[in-house]
Amino acid sequence: MSVPTTISGKSTLSQSTQGQSRVVIERVTPELDGGKFPIKALPGDVVAVEADIFADGHDYLAVVLLYKHASDESWTESGMALLGNDRWGASFIAEKQGRYTYTFEAWIDHLASWQHEVHLKVADGQRITSELLAGATYVDGMLVRAGGKLDGAKARGKKKAEPVEESGDVKVLREMAALFRDESRYDEAVSVAESDQFTFYAARYPERQHVTRYQHELGVEVDRARAGFSTWYCLFPRSAAREEGKHGTFKDVEALLPRISTMGFDVLYLPPIHPIGTAHRKGKNNSVICQPGEPGVPYGIGSAEGGHDAIHSELGTVDEFKHLIAIAANYDMEVAMDLAIQCSPDHPWAKDHPEWFKKRPDGTIQYAENPPKKYQDIYPVYFETDDWQNLWEELKRVLLVWASWGVRIVRVDNPHTKPFAFWEWVIAEVKKEFPDMLFLAEAFTKPKVMQELAKGGFAHSYTYYTWRNTKYELEEYMNELTKGEMRYYFRPNFWPTTHDINPYSLQGGHEPQFLIRYFLAATLSSNYGIYGPSFELMEHIPFPNKEEYLNSEKYEIRYWDWEKTNKLTYLITLVNRIRRENAALQTTNNLTFCAVNDDAIMAYLKISGNNRLLIIVNTDAYNRRAGIVQVPIWQLGIGHDQAYTVHDLLTGAYYTWTGEQNYVELDPYVLPMHLFRIEV
Repeated sequence: MSVPTTISGKSTLSQSTQGQSRVVIERVTPELDGGKFPIKALPGDVVAVEADIFADGHDYLAVVLLYKHASDESWTESGMALLGNDRWGASFIAEKQGRYTYTFEAWIDHLASWQHEVHLKVADGQRITSELLAGATYVDGMLVRAGGKLDGAKARGKKKAEPVEESGDVKVLREMAALFRDESRYDEAVSVAESDQFTFYAARYPERQHVTRYQHELGVEVDRARAGFSTWYCLFPRSAAREEGKHGTFKDVEALLPRISTMGFDVLYLPPIHPIGTAHRKGKNNSVICQPGEPGVPYGIGSAEGGHDAIHSELGTVDEFKHLIAIAANYDMEVAMDLAIQCSPDHPWAKDHPEWFKKRPDGTIQYAENPPKKYQDIYPVYFETDDWQNLWEELKRVLLVWASWGVRIVRVDNPHTKPFAFWEWVIAEVKKEFPDMLFLAEAFTKPKVMQELAKGGFAHSYTYYTWRNTKYELEEYMNELTKGEMRYYFRPNFWPTTHDINPYSLQGGHEPQFLIRYFLAATLSSNYGIYGPSFELMEHIPFPNKEEYLNSEKYEIRYWDWEKTNKLTYLITLVNRIRRENAALQTTNNLTFCAVNDDAIMAYLKISGNNRLLIIVNTDAYNRRAGIVQVPIWQLGIGHDQAYTVHDLLTGAYYTWTGEQNYVELDPYVLPMHLFRIEV
């Protein structure tokens, strides 16, 4: 690959030369939907690109990658390498946050084609006097591009040209052109024509004629580092009080920060913290009858106190919320807010903008439904309103208000029920003013809908991990996320449970199953989260026949024993420390599954530079399992008979292994996993 150089910011292809352009550029990767959407990257990532590039005939091609950051005035150019079968590749480093653009240019490389022709004819014993004269003309062009003038050129308006000191390159090229024209020095000229010297100058001063430029300028959205590696903890602030029967406050949450930080979390996610409506307020376990004193559902947003830009008065004030954000930052932790675009009937929007809601034939506003579920305490916002522009601007304003409080991460509730075009617009608009803003899409819906949201700007995406339990299901799903096109734009955020979902796999309350589901989330994905105290304490009793919790925290204030610890809290703390100390766990796509002769034991390799981890998990939470793991030693640079050490970072144990076939045995009632660091 050639050393990158800077060139002008405009295409070199003009309309008048399109008919003379002979090169085809197609099948570019990565390219999302014809260049409509950018791929995703992090600062320091290597962006590797490829394309099929070819032309008619047998001439050699010159192919370059062009790229630039949005703040750059001109493109940076880097030569592309032929990978085989007309497939070309190159890469560049996304050095900083923001939007990069890249594209390709290619043209017939007449200089390389000429030199190749010379090689063939000389090898065949042919005399190439004519070819040398053609070569002299090519060198004349190189000389001019090097800043020289051809012999015999007159300076206009002057009787005699002023002497000019020529550069070393111009002198060499002038001598080379003269040599090619001097038949008496034929053998010397042939030697120079075939030399690396000619190749060097041809690359330094290329002849670009009839350039083909790729039809799209493609994008790379470079988010800040936390988009690629984060550890989320969810809690309801109203349940943060240490004293049973009291309504929690932001100050109570502050008191929990040392504990949450010690466990290794760096994002504190809070469900809605806004005023809660009283009209049709739901009671315990989603009862339509709300008893006196019941707090309502935080997702029933809005009351006389205000709406999405207001704070629930029992939690605290805006200043106290800002203080929570500031104190969290001292622990290298961010506070994420929850954007739920819906309203209580008491929300100011329902009074001031009734046109933003869908009406029934009798003129009343239609409450939210997801048949057979009914949400009488919530009005969904109607995005097909004729007043959609003002609606969009208001939602943008809300996000900018949150940003002014110091919020830089937003978890969006059910984004798949709002238009894709809105998300593309509002995310782009907010990032114009706050480029470090990150959005998480809480969408459990059809695959293509989830993928479209990710393409449209969401930095993180919820996934189907919650329902992938067997070895086969997990390996198939991870390959889909990390080996196909999704790896370019879909950043999975794995959650074993959420405050909405109590999966059937955990409803038995079986401790090894909680350990397994947690550990897989934290080691398969670089971004993961837990529904805080509920998951830690292995809460599991379901609402009958549903993937929901009995006595769900969404409908009541819960008192948690924040001092309690168990085997799971110990594992969480340990694994989060290991994640921080091992770069291989800080990315998702560096995943290679290893063969194991057991249908419940998963083994996977994660590598980052010299940090090489082998992770082995028994997905059977009820039975001891044993098997032979096939370690891809060729990928690790380990010889067939070479001994190497695997260090279990969970237990501290060391084992000496040899070769690719090695025995493992895992008891779910002791510890159903190994986290080996390979040390040669």
